[in-house]
Amino acid sequence: MGENLQERFQTLHEIVRAAHETLDPGAWDYLAGGTETETTLQRNRQALDSIAFRPRVLRNVSKVDTTATLLGRTLRLPVMLAPVGSIETFTPGGAATAARGATAFGVAQMLSSVCNPGLEATAAAAPGGLRIFQLYVRGDDRFVDDHVKRARDNGYAAFCLTVDSAMYSRRERDLAKRYIKPWRARATGMDFQAALSWDQVKRFKDTHDVPLWLKGIATAEDAELACEHGVDGVYVSNHGGRQLDHGRGSADVLPEVLAAVRKRALVVVDGSFVRGTDVVKAVALGADCVGMGRIACCGLGAAGAEGLVRVLELLEDEVRICLGLLGVTRFAELDTSYLHRAEPVTPPRVFSAFPLMDEGY
Repeated sequence: MGENLQERFQTLHEIVRAAHETLDPGAWDYLAGGTETETTLQRNRQALDSIAFRPRVLRNVSKVDTTATLLGRTLRLPVMLAPVGSIETFTPGGAATAARGATAFGVAQMLSSVCNPGLEATAAAAPGGLRIFQLYVRGDDRFVDDHVKRARDNGYAAFCLTVDSAMYSRRERDLAKRYIKPWRARATGMDFQAALSWDQVKRFKDTHDVPLWLKGIATAEDAELACEHGVDGVYVSNHGGRQLDHGRGSADVLPEVLAAVRKRALVVVDGSFVRGTDVVKAVALGADCVGMGRIACCGLGAAGAEGLVRVLELLEDEVRICLGLLGVTRFAELDTSYLHRAEPVTPPRVFSAFPLMDEGY
């Protein structure tokens, strides 16, 4: 990382502001917006802001380790780039640029199937990275099987089906500006996504030996069904507030999912996680990894792969300080005894975690 970028961006909100100034209005609203009233989006932030810390002291935190493991690999933070459709909207090179940034820093990447330059070119851009492939089902069983083979051939460590997108939502920021994302304009075969059922999950597990994750789990009941079907990863997500309106915040959903999973599968969560303290809260609740989408795209929009690395560097610093001030030296020492319910002090918005920014963001 060049010294000039470290000097330019000393806080995460400076990166968010730079992305806002760089991206065109349609792309920014696509990044920042949610569905209809954006209630789910706001509840994501409110759920995180409703958790306070219970710090311990006199613990000797002179050395703090922020690393974690995922799928047998060591990560510099328990963070994964969440899948973002049309990520090429935010940076030249799209998912390949994101892969280079994630691998240079040392976190995982989940690649959306509706991104350019595609799974092969993204893998080639960062051959040493930990990557997971996420599929929107737009065809029959042969369509799925073809993507599984291609993902395996290109070194993807797990395969993820998104399961909260049976219907395409009404994202009114996009609609009001007549902004049509590139992949949406060319999308076909959405009936296959709507027809997904647990039968396809069973077939996948019977047919393929690649680890299977399901993204979009939002209840204990579905988490239990996922485990009964042998799913390897349960991904708690409401699509960043971009699918079902008036849903619950992900941090509110996470405890019941963890109780249902009972360590039978990995548990990943996303939904307005943008600060180091957010990552610490998720792991203290019991999550194995945190997906981060919007803040990663802000880094890419502000300064490409180096901007993404700078986001991750700042997150790492926030995580290290948070762990030390909680009185722990590594993530494994965390549990729910370090957390306490509290009333939020800031009205939730998409970037309300950055109070030094103007209201217009």
